[in-house]
Amino acid sequence: MACIHVVDDEPDVVWAVERGLVRRGHQVVVAHSGLQALELVRRQRPDLIILDILMPGMDGLEVCRRLRTDPTLASVPILFLTAKGEIEDVIRGFEAGGDDYLSKPFDLRELYARVEALLRRSRPLPGQERSSKLVVGDLSLDLRTFTLTVKGRTVQLTPVEFDLLLCLMSYAGEVFSSERLLQEVWGYPAGTGDPATVRWHIKNLRAKIEPDPSNPIYIKTIPRYGYTVSPE
Repeated sequence: MACIHVVDDEPDVVWAVERGLVRRGHQVVVAHSGLQALELVRRQRPDLIILDILMPGMDGLEVCRRLRTDPTLASVPILFLTAKGEIEDVIRGFEAGGDDYLSKPFDLRELYARVEALLRRSRPLPGQERSSKLVVGDLSLDLRTFTLTVKGRTVQLTPVEFDLLLCLMSYAGEVFSSERLLQEVWGYPAGTGDPATVRWHIKNLRAKIEPDPSNPIYIKTIPRYGYTVSPE
């Protein structure tokens, strides 16, 4: 069972999402505004937040930004669920620190699949020691704290950034296409998902770890093929 916070000012949406999640055995906490969401999250740390963007007062993007700057909450997965589905809106959601994005109207079955995928990624990996680390060159990924160390500098990652980098570092030198990353990191079926999702998370990762994000040395792009973490 997971504790999931649902933040939305539309009663019908909240009712449907809460009802379905409870039926699946999850605990659900509901907030109807950004400020209320921040207050409730700090009282009880959730395992996942489903967050609307368009809300009265503080919008979901600002809520996400504030959570990502709080060390105790920065690693909580955030799924944006919103009527703002244009590519510019998706980009803003990822830039604010969101892990995934689902536009309204939506299929509840897809929502539940996205929720379960995010929850799986944020939990310890089976068979791995909680103190274990993965090291590739200057990059050291702590599988317990979801943090990255780059030449002694600690970087806090969002859950999807962590999982994306874990995938690339686990197979250092191997090239992953956007489609393969959408399947292995996001859990999307083959032929679904938007490659722009991968591009923007790669961009965010580079902004955090590269000395010069416009000329990356850790996460490299192989034109027409995909992305790789160099083992050197």
